[in-house]
Amino acid sequence: MSNAFHEIQFPPKIAYGASGGPEFSTTVVTSINGFEQRNINWLHGRGKWDVSTGIKNEQDISEVLAFFRAKHGKAYGFRFKDWSDYKAVEQMIGTGDGKEMKFRLCKHYKSGTHEYVRLISKPVAGSLKISVAGNYTLDSTTGIIIFAVPPAAGQEIICDFEFDVPARFDTDQIVVRAAGPGRFVVDSIPITEIRNI
Repeated sequence: MSNAFHEIQFPPKIAYGASGGPEFSTTVVTSINGFEQRNINWLHGRGKWDVSTGIKNEQDISEVLAFFRAKHGKAYGFRFKDWSDYKAVEQMIGTGDGKEMKFRLCKHYKSGTHEYVRLISKPVAGSLKISVAGNYTLDSTTGIIIFAVPPAAGQEIICDFEFDVPARFDTDQIVVRAAGPGRFVVDSIPITEIRNI
């Protein structure tokens, strides 16, 4: 059994043409008079994409097949850039108390008075800008910031950063059809987000 993860990004130019987005799981029970009871099965959503729509030429299919083989199908996770949602701007990740040194990156999604907080575990190295002066380290494999000196009590910690999604292939087979010299057709290459925190 393998839960191994390769800290390598799926080819971003192919991911650029992917179709997909966030998915939740909700059970809807409808009574005999038509009223509904909706039960949230997952507190946090996860992304699902089809990257076959990003393949444009023979070089692309070769690159994807090499990546797929290196990941042994579903076996190994990897970084995936979701071009529809890969930036976080002015995100408050916490408030200092003069003691705490570790803070996790997160992204807030707001709609009116409602808010969804997404924990970020795969920030892009070198993309972090932070409002707090002083030395810190960012673990780009976990999304945790460690300050050399704890932020002062009441100090808001605000960040800008880019991030990848921990993901894996959701198939153990890629079916490729030759449609002509140098032309190939792939019906589906599903990728799903890994919930790792």
